[in-house]
Amino acid sequence: DTITYSAAVSACEKGMAWEPALHLLREMAEEQVERDTIIFSAVVSACEKGREWMSALQLLREMADEHVERNTITFNAAVSACEKGGVWTWAVHLLRKMVDD
Repeated sequence: DTITYSAAVSACEKGMAWEPALHLLREMAEEQVERDTIIFSAVVSACEKGREWMSALQLLREMADEHVERNTITFNAAVSACEKGGVWTWAVHLLRKMVDD
């Protein structure tokens, strides 16, 4: 259920294990477990810690497609992932998008 997945994703985030966190998020979709802003933000944060900026951006798009609210925490993690990946143009784009949202 959601609480179990959230705990597992949180552990992945803290352990900088972005791949298992992403796998758990996909598994939630397959099992039709609700994916909310908190769970997406934790996975984006795990991607940020793993310097996986492309995955972080993909998750932001997925959130928009699924009408899941993207908040300051989510955007900040994605901006940080872009910064760590050296893609400043994407970081600036996300900052502008955050202001527009």
